Amino acid sequence: MDIFDKLKANKGPLGKFQKVGHGYFLFPNLEGDIHPMMKFRGKEMLTWSINNYLGLANHPEVRRVDAEAAAQHGMAYPMGARMMSGNTSLHEQLEQQLADFVGKKAAYLLNFGYQGMVSIIDSLVDRKDVIVYDSESHACILDGVRLHMGKRYVYPHNDIDNLERQLKRATKLAESNDGGVLVITEGVFGMAGDLGRLDKIVALKKKYNFRLLVDDAHGFGTMGATGAGTGEHFGVQDEIDVYFSTFAKSMAGIGAFVAASDIEIVDYLRYNMRSQIFAKSLPMPMVKGAIKRLEMLKTMPELRSNLWNVVNKLQTGLRAQGFNLGVTESPVTPVFLEGGSAQAGGVTRDLRENYNIFCSIVVYPVVPKGVIMLRLIPTAIHTEEHVIYTIKAFSEIQAKLKRDEYESGELIAGNMTSA
Repeated sequence: MDIFDKLKANKGPLGKFQKVGHGYFLFPNLEGDIHPMMKFRGKEMLTWSINNYLGLANHPEVRRVDAEAAAQHGMAYPMGARMMSGNTSLHEQLEQQLADFVGKKAAYLLNFGYQGMVSIIDSLVDRKDVIVYDSESHACILDGVRLHMGKRYVYPHNDIDNLERQLKRATKLAESNDGGVLVITEGVFGMAGDLGRLDKIVALKKKYNFRLLVDDAHGFGTMGATGAGTGEHFGVQDEIDVYFSTFAKSMAGIGAFVAASDIEIVDYLRYNMRSQIFAKSLPMPMVKGAIKRLEMLKTMPELRSNLWNVVNKLQTGLRAQGFNLGVTESPVTPVFLEGGSAQAGGVTRDLRENYNIFCSIVVYPVVPKGVIMLRLIPTAIHTEEHVIYTIKAFSEIQAKLKRDEYESGELIAGNMTSA
């Protein structure tokens, strides 16, 4: 069979909805300045789907620094990969500032979070080593694990007893192969908002010899007394062997970093991460922009305070109205409703067309059958009025669901392509 014929015949789990979903459920266009109020298909929407936790994306100081850096350097400088011709003192300055902020001795700047995590895993282990990872890990972790040519064990989400059983298996196998063990988890799980049990995972180091890699994309800037992350929240930051985060959330930018207290490990990654060695250096406007964002994150605690004020009002208000938010302990706010994928399209349409609310909607198989999850991402620049309006709208939506007012099959019915 011709490869292209095969791809056209089977478009994949999401691609099969392209004709009916493109531009509405899939690849929607949100337009305007990054703000709680944005435009979707010409209508102003109250938006809860942007990972702009601290409101930095459209902050005047951030916009100023980004613009000045672009005017001075353009988007090309420095040219080439960092190892060959793309290194600058500002790249190195940003790395040290990031390391200092998260309590590590060294950091390495990455172009993107997703490819960065895949490449970190690929670089840290070889076929003799064993990986143990949480079952609800982000796709970038799963893809990195799939590249691993050695053995891997998965433990049910946050099940520490099962993790220990997997560690026993992993330790036995690694010792027989003269290899090591790498445990991978997240600080904040971005879908349900719960925290990786870093304190309990770290406690297992007293019994087992392993290294811990934490993806803290949603925890960096939001969790802990200073915003240094979920490890700081639990008081175990020093016990995280390899710490990773992206700039795409609290930093509202492009790029990522990996940090460790063992400088030799950071140097090893610097000289062995193929996704960075063979990729163009992060452009100067993004580097200078990240330096400014990090400065604001460190010196303006009111940003994080504003975020948590919104989070607490939203989550407390929703729970008071009887909504199930699961086990979230972070700004990520999942709202679980009774209903299936057949009703999910009607819910989404109603929220967008009649209530002017834009948020992510998740159905089976990401959540169990009979469940619709509305995923909200509060930010420091949402207001109390936004919160009150959303809670009222959600209450009305839930009442309609209970009255079975959403037609079956609406998720894939009709023409949902852009006009």
